[in-house]
Formats: sequence, C-alpha cells, structure tokens
Amino acid sequence: MPASFPRLRDHLLDPSGGLVYHLRARLQRGRWAAFHAAVASWLDTWQVVEQELVIVGPNAGYALPDGFLGRFDGIFALEPDPLARRLLARRRDATTLRFDRLDCLRTPDGLAWLAARFPHAAFLFSNVLGQISAPAGDWSTLLRHHLAGRTWASYHDVISTLATPGCRDALTIMEAESLETTLARFWPGQALTVTDHATFHLGGTGPFAYAPWPIAGARWHLVEWVAHRAQDQAQVLTRLPDDACPSATLR
Repeated sequence: MPASFPRLRDHLLDPSGGLVYHLRARLQRGRWAAFHAAVASWLDTWQVVEQELVIVGPNAGYALPDGFLGRFDGIFALEPDPLARRLLARRRDATTLRFDRLDCLRTPDGLAWLAARFPHAAFLFSNVLGQISAPAGDWSTLLRHHLAGRTWASYHDVISTLATPGCRDALTIMEAESLETTLARFWPGQALTVTDHATFHLGGTGPFAYAPWPIAGARWHLVEWVAHRAQDQAQVLTRLPDDACPSATLR
C-alpha cells in the first residue's frame, strides 16, 4: 500500500471497541439477541451482485450472522482491534477473509481511497459511522460524494439515551421523516434526553430500518440501517406496521 494511504493503527483499549467491547459482548449476549436478529434480517435482505465485500469496523463479527461471510468470494475487513481480527478470522465462514490496513474513516478523502483500492467490491459499514465523527462535514455528504456509484450499506447508531424504549421491535419506515417522529415510534409519550450521533437518514431517501440496542446497563442506542445500490436505489425491506407507536417529545 502506498505511503500516502491513511493507515489503520491498532487500538485495544477503545471503550467503543477493544477489550471493553469484547467483555460487553459476552456479558450482554442475551440482551443483545433481539438486536442481532434484526441485523441478521437486514443482511439477509441485502442482496448484491458484487462477489467481493469490504467490511469496515466489523470488530469480531458479533452481530454478523453465521454464514454471512460465506456469501462472498472474497472478504476484506478493515478493523483496528488486533484481538477482534483474530476472533473474526476464527469464524467458520471466514475462509476467504483477508485484512487490509486502509483507514478510510480518518481523513476527508478516506472513502475515495476505499473506492479506489477496492474497485469491484460492495461495502458494509458495520455499526461504525455513528461511533466515529466524520473528518469533514458529515458522513452523508462524504458517502454521496465518494461512493455515489457504488453499492454500500450501513447500520449505525443514530442516538443514545438512558430512557428505556416502550417499543422494542425493529421497524422499517418507507419514507423520510423527522428524527422526533422516528423516536416517538420507540419512546411513545416520553420526553427524551439524547446524544445525537449525526447519522440520521444516512443513506438519503429511504427506506430506513431501525432497531433499539440495549448496549450496557441503562443505556440504549437506536440503530439505523440503510442500503445503497450502484443504481441509487435503496433496498426495500419490510413495511412499517399500521399500529405504530404514538408520539413523544424530544428535548
């Protein structure tokens, strides 16, 4: 790899990954089961023509369903955690897995480097864009600018809060709506104090899928899924039930 490429550095003590995250993943396995089932459903629906996949930030693949890596002829992972890399490589479906040292999230042109280095691949951002601030502007702008003609998908944190959601089922919303309206579907009638991760409607016009994630203790995240094909068409998932939750107030 040329020296001009932004290179991944090893991180083992990052609270959003590393040793802390590995411990959480083991202790919270039961509480995370519904969220992992939602991710499995999203990935099962995401059918792409590309036979090569690059996964950005997969950690050890805790949320990736068994067999998912085997869908592709070639898999590259961009992962800074050395322990996660070792665990990911031990999966039964990781027979074609390779690791790359490109850091595509640290510099404003990182996604351009990603597109150039893997010209025939689809890209999966594995719950990473809501945990890392965009190096310039916002992730939506960078994705539109650098990956407009490519197939990619992302699931990512939209908000985090200490309020327990009243509706915990995964939902899909077919058209764009306000953040307040979306949160009201999961926290009906509740006034919320949230941390905004600046990733809402990351993919554009929809559909948008969501699932609550009880990450640790009393803290909940709302995770969004979006998919973008090279033809600028989002994947259609399941329709939102008619009995959606009533409204809430965001503050």
